[in-house]
Amino acid sequence: MSAFPQGEAGAGARVVCGHQVEQAGQLTSDQGGHISSETRINERIRVPEVRLVGPNGEQVGIVRIEDALRLAQEADLDLVEVAPQAHPPVCRLMDYGKFKYESAQKARESRRNQQLTVIKEQKLRPKIDQHDYETKKGHVSRFLSAGNKVKVTIMFRGREQSRPELGFRLLQKLADDVQELGYVESSPKQDGRNMIMVLAPHKNAKAKQKAAKEPVES
Repeated sequence: MSAFPQGEAGAGARVVCGHQVEQAGQLTSDQGGHISSETRINERIRVPEVRLVGPNGEQVGIVRIEDALRLAQEADLDLVEVAPQAHPPVCRLMDYGKFKYESAQKARESRRNQQLTVIKEQKLRPKIDQHDYETKKGHVSRFLSAGNKVKVTIMFRGREQSRPELGFRLLQKLADDVQELGYVESSPKQDGRNMIMVLAPHKNAKAKQKAAKEPVES
């Protein structure tokens, strides 16, 4: 790899590890600085001196830009400006192409592992009979087991609006019945003719459900 190719890259591009590349996205260095879309590397860093950081994060100190470039070339690495606003700017020795590739891989993995939170809704009446309650509770349990939040709404009609305690007790009972799968994220609140509570799944709710379904080896 040639860390210091001769000549300038085209407009809006850089030369990294012998390849011409477009402007880099935002990446974070170990020093807490951002490698921004305006990142300068190698000969594009035009300052008299820099605060140099080694490839393993070690502090080299303030050195002339010529010496920093020489050290980068000897190590077959790139000199990357990670904190341009510092005085002097902070630069680090790294394989910039490898750094960008690994960062992109980590970003893709993070997106794959990111779970989209879905909010389901379940509506109940304050004087619901036991059979209907068990059915609704089953729905709530299934939603929580799947890793979804559940918005539980008690709907009051007519004179029921004067008995909000009925709805509160029902929501409290439901929360107690499904406590192994979820917890109360938002306590019961009156919202016009309705009373609303939000349940959220425990982080390991899916794992527990999967373990319960797996056969036990004898």
